[in-house]
Amino acid sequence: MALSLPQALLAQESIVTGLSQNRVQITTNYDGSNILIYGAVKRDAPPPEGPRLEVIVTVEGPAQPLVLRRKEKIAGIWINRSSVVIDSAPSFYAVTTTGPLEEILSSTEDLRHRISQQQAIRAVGISEEAANAPAFVEALQRIRRNEDRYRMATGKVQLLQETLFRADVDLPANLSDGSYKVRLFILRGGKVIDHQDRYIAVRKAGMERDLYNLAHEQPFIYGVISLLMAAIAGWAASAGFRYLRS
Repeated sequence: MALSLPQALLAQESIVTGLSQNRVQITTNYDGSNILIYGAVKRDAPPPEGPRLEVIVTVEGPAQPLVLRRKEKIAGIWINRSSVVIDSAPSFYAVTTTGPLEEILSSTEDLRHRISQQQAIRAVGISEEAANAPAFVEALQRIRRNEDRYRMATGKVQLLQETLFRADVDLPANLSDGSYKVRLFILRGGKVIDHQDRYIAVRKAGMERDLYNLAHEQPFIYGVISLLMAAIAGWAASAGFRYLRS
């Protein structure tokens, strides 16, 4: 059970934060990167007595709507039987904490700030779309954890003397383009005292960027070029075989 603290004490603590880098470029040889997230707690007085200070860091990738479908086997054939619409799900979501999330964060604060993976997925009204609808959200979390897109790192935030903290977050190679939101929270007794947001810009660079832009901005030209390249590659392979057999 979270312990309550006087509002006057909560107001005494705030945070300042920083990132080791705020830009990530995805190139043809990009295999992931490490982001150092750090901060300090500012106080007007010594730390208050009572519950210890806790820190939570989240990194959230661009979100998008999804349609999740459940397959069932009927007469030996797998078919889609039910589906739900997820309003918004982060493409990447990492949570790093000083302790077990269920112990340092109250459900009320989780609902207010949408910190846990389950709360980060917005699925309003899915209970009316299919039976056992929450199972769809659990399945989405499980799939993205297996893809290394959703992560939970308990006890990985280093906190020194309830003042300085740091967390290392690894970004995978299969990142999506966009703005990644970094949120930092300090808590006592399950209640968020202060929080701050930072952003990391993830962009494709070089040939990766040129091909991506061409495919999305001029899909017809991209398709024609792809067909020509495939035809040339096929002709070159055929000519090479004929030469080797002659």
